[in-house]
Amino acid sequence: MRVMVFVKATVDSEAGVMPTTELLEAMGRYNELLIKEGIMVDGAGLKPTKLAKRVAFNGANRLVIDGPFAETKEVVAGYWIWEVRDMDHAIEWVKKCPNPMPGPSEIEIRPFYEMTDFGEALTPEAAAIHERNRESVARH
Repeated sequence: MRVMVFVKATVDSEAGVMPTTELLEAMGRYNELLIKEGIMVDGAGLKPTKLAKRVAFNGANRLVIDGPFAETKEVVAGYWIWEVRDMDHAIEWVKKCPNPMPGPSEIEIRPFYEMTDFGEALTPEAAAIHERNRESVARH
């Protein structure tokens, strides 16, 4: 099962407060363990939303919105992509994570859709397109 693990932003992370050396080392050791266990597929920290853009869609219209974005609790400060047995396995590993922020923080775990989740909407033609895309990404 693939999951995306989100480190939620805080007031400090949105203000650009950088982690301490101790936290960088602790997170590095945690990531090493995730890699050694074959769990971590990818991961990174994200810069504050003052450097971000959002694109709002309404039919054919597109509106670019400049950051920062007000609702810190809805913002992601970092992520991992993990391959785990199930949600309980992901929870087990999140509980081992050092607190990613200087104060209170939250980590959210969300499963990815698998192609089988789309049922009848996934025609053989649509499945072929997505499989070609997956193979192309894997090659690059």
